[in-house]
Amino acid sequence: MPDPVQTHYQKYPYPHYPLLASVRRCDTYALNLDALWTRFNRTLPPPEAKKILLAGCGTFAPYPWAVANPGLPVTALDLSERSLRRARLHCALHGKHTIVYRCGDLSDPGVVDGQFGLIDSFGVLHHLDDPLAGLKMLESRLVPGGILRIMLYSRYARREEEAIRRAFRLLGIDSPRSARSLMRKAVAGSRLAGYLSASDEAATASGLADALLHPRVRTYRVNELLEMIAQTGLKLLMFAHPGTLEEPAREIERLRDLERERQSPGNFVLYLGKNRTESINSGCDGMIMLNPCLISSVSRITLGTRQIPPRIGRNNPPLSYHDRSFLRRFITPVKRSELSGDEAERVAEYQRLLFLTEFC
Repeated sequence: MPDPVQTHYQKYPYPHYPLLASVRRCDTYALNLDALWTRFNRTLPPPEAKKILLAGCGTFAPYPWAVANPGLPVTALDLSERSLRRARLHCALHGKHTIVYRCGDLSDPGVVDGQFGLIDSFGVLHHLDDPLAGLKMLESRLVPGGILRIMLYSRYARREEEAIRRAFRLLGIDSPRSARSLMRKAVAGSRLAGYLSASDEAATASGLADALLHPRVRTYRVNELLEMIAQTGLKLLMFAHPGTLEEPAREIERLRDLERERQSPGNFVLYLGKNRTESINSGCDGMIMLNPCLISSVSRITLGTRQIPPRIGRNNPPLSYHDRSFLRRFITPVKRSELSGDEAERVAEYQRLLFLTEFC
């Protein structure tokens, strides 16, 4: 029997970005392997970690990941051949050729070879028949010290979509065209009319299908998410959804408080890590390094300010000429012992934003 999720994405490859849509490298700073590895491991990634797996890549993700990690091997895995064809074409049009494409189920142990230093599974696990088994499979694909980024639907962020999705299933609405036709007839001020006018996903057939016609969807409260992670050997490293607090424990309490009010900051985005086998020397004189994705942005000698969009849940400050001049100092790594007290404070703030990272 065909997998209903595979059938869905064969009909509606997602997302539907224009093939000429491009991203600046600075926009991809939260996808850079070196920056993330040093952030969480305080060492540079070893050779065996310099591989990336996109587990459920869709039509677009291989492109920004290749931009963020030029020259590194990226494996793009997806259930849908149509999604992979569009992803391949998008990358080819933008000159990105280091991606290997694989069609298959991430739960299949034979679908890709080897282990990876960084795995991305954004908006995928909640569509699996057994999300925990999928998470454990991804864990098994990480090298020691490896990093996994996931996005899972929040129960309260998805209330509108799930109410509409269930209603559509009861009504037998099974195509974006029929869904949009019904929504356009909805009374002003109704749930359907409000969603059609407010949702970016409703602008395209694939977006509407993904949001409202998907055959398999799970949503999570934060405690359910934590319980699933606790059944693996993975460690919660950082939340990255909008408005997140830096310390995971404090963010968990904030999420619980919001959920008591049936609210959510959005879907859950988080980084998980697989424990290293060796101890990390916390007493070394750390080397401070600029996130490689920002080198071009800070190197241009221009006046005025630049804004780098937030990618890890925290707002980024505008970067003035003097801010960029300070960051340029770290294009070549600088020893922590060479920093003054004021400089160390500025470095700490940029480390929180992932603009700077530190390694031993």
